[in-house]
Amino acid sequence: MDYPDFAPKLIDWYNHHQRDLPWRHTKNPYFIWLSEVILQQTRVAQGLPYYVRFTEKYPTIFDLAAADEQELMRLWQGLGYYSRARNLHATAKLVVAQLDGKFPERYADLIKLKGIGPYTAAAIASFAFGERVAVVDGNVYRVLARIFGVDQDITSTEGKKTFQSLANVLISPHNPSVYNQAIMEFGAVQCSPASPDCLLCPFQEQCVANATGQQNKLPVKAKKAPPRKRFFHYFVVEQNGKLALKQRTQKDIWQELYDFYLLEPAAPAASLDELDPNDALRALLQNASKISRSDGFVHLLTHQTIEAIFWRVTVEGEKEITLPEGLVFYSATQIEQLPKPVLIGNYLVANYTF
Repeated sequence: MDYPDFAPKLIDWYNHHQRDLPWRHTKNPYFIWLSEVILQQTRVAQGLPYYVRFTEKYPTIFDLAAADEQELMRLWQGLGYYSRARNLHATAKLVVAQLDGKFPERYADLIKLKGIGPYTAAAIASFAFGERVAVVDGNVYRVLARIFGVDQDITSTEGKKTFQSLANVLISPHNPSVYNQAIMEFGAVQCSPASPDCLLCPFQEQCVANATGQQNKLPVKAKKAPPRKRFFHYFVVEQNGKLALKQRTQKDIWQELYDFYLLEPAAPAASLDELDPNDALRALLQNASKISRSDGFVHLLTHQTIEAIFWRVTVEGEKEITLPEGLVFYSATQIEQLPKPVLIGNYLVANYTF
């Protein structure tokens, strides 16, 4: 198709079909940044309530910069990819401390901030400041690959360059903000991953994928490695109505969130003997008045599958025990305030009334 026709057609479609989303009613770079970070790896339906809660709790970047980190992580709980929340906090502090709370207005400066990559920098620069810089995310890859028949791997360096170059040519010189929002919305609503609405598509006649029946083959993406399988055995130590939890400080999933004492064998284990508890845990188990084992839980992450078993270890109130390093007893009220992985939260809801 003729390139000059692409942007006007796309914007016309957007004007008739766009969803009413709160971050589309603002030029405030803080709100735009917040929405884009929340929506990374997250569907709009899931991310919208988080956006509302964050903007209510932290209405300005100064509020976010001053936030208690544990409180912020708890508010993020359930969204996953927790490094996003840590980067949000770090960048908010930097913008407040070094830039007087004002976001850079150019793509070249935005991309220097922690946690802001090419896509997010382009989104902020165009939505908030009207800079003509094209966004390229999963939706954009799909739209461009199908309509223009680009069969390069979107995960390859060469493929990324090709798509970015094409996007830069196509973006409207007059209204880059609306164009960028339009192409992402088009990919999410019209040219969706599965069952795209080709019958009512404004690009139906020009679309290479539609003409050749390649909707399910484009865009080309290298196959991912199978998810890593991990085996978690949690020990839920309870005494006097309190549970012992620890903060995950290692660089791994759920960093800075709270969970129970954990043993992670390399292979499935059905009994305590197979787990080979260390001395600290063995001493704790010997002082327990009751030990019970849960059924298995399967928790799916993007790149990992966790098979978890919970061992409930009850210690009588009068017994003096030494907890393994890192564990601290918390009351029900305190536990409710701690940021926790969804797996831990689900277990607590299913097994405790507090």
